[in-house]
Amino acid sequence: MRERLCFFAVGFLLVCRLMNKWTTSGIRALKGKQKVVCLTAYDYSTARVVDEAGIQLVLVGDSLAMTMLGYPTTLPVTMEEMLHHVAAVARGVKSALVVADMPFMSFQVSVEQAIQNAGRFIKEAGAGAVKIEGGAVRVPTVRALVENGIPVLGHIGLTPQSIHEMGGYKVQGKKTGEAKGLVNDAKALEKAGVFAIVLECVPSALGAEITAAVGVPTVGIGAGKNCDGQILVAHDLLGLYSDITPKFAKPYARLGVEMKKAFEAYKREVETGVFPDKEHSY
Repeated sequence: MRERLCFFAVGFLLVCRLMNKWTTSGIRALKGKQKVVCLTAYDYSTARVVDEAGIQLVLVGDSLAMTMLGYPTTLPVTMEEMLHHVAAVARGVKSALVVADMPFMSFQVSVEQAIQNAGRFIKEAGAGAVKIEGGAVRVPTVRALVENGIPVLGHIGLTPQSIHEMGGYKVQGKKTGEAKGLVNDAKALEKAGVFAIVLECVPSALGAEITAAVGVPTVGIGAGKNCDGQILVAHDLLGLYSDITPKFAKPYARLGVEMKKAFEAYKREVETGVFPDKEHSY
């Protein structure tokens, strides 16, 4: 039986590569075979570059509330704002799976509300799946979405939409009872039908425990190296904001510094008459 499942998983990977398009089934099949590589993107131009780099999953996170719109938390961002950005990203992606983050209060009121709003991300914005924060409490919603043909990416650990209840941005699962609860949350989400689970800001040992406890990929963000994959906010990876660098984020560039230098150089050249020169004039 295990050999048949392995053959089935390898087959999914081959189909994804031949079709040049990642699906939720293809992501799920990576479990135990290959690391899942994920990044956020919030606009067409960034999405194009992320996709060209071979990233498998692109999340249009509600973190755009802070990175793109200047809100202090993720809570104020609306469905209309999220739809706008998801559609832009979807237009820039050819191969990656685009996942839309369900914003605060777009799925909590009722299952019917969740289906309606998630359906808009698929039908209107072109997403391939949605992400929902929360553990076992979200099982009825996840199950209903999956049964209606809407794939779901789970999200447990630090869930930014619950920062008021959690008392801020804190590592989750440090205590034994909390850790056991998160393991149970992951199992419940898997049973409800999620294709993968984001683990945010949990101890590395707990990340490894949850990864071993479920049959779907775990995608870590501050959850240790033993998760099945990793996700970062593109702005953190690029070093766009030098004054905001979470502990779990590794800047692979310092574009914020370089952008500032370029803008300052442009300002100097305009003010001194160096730009535009003959080469840059008609």
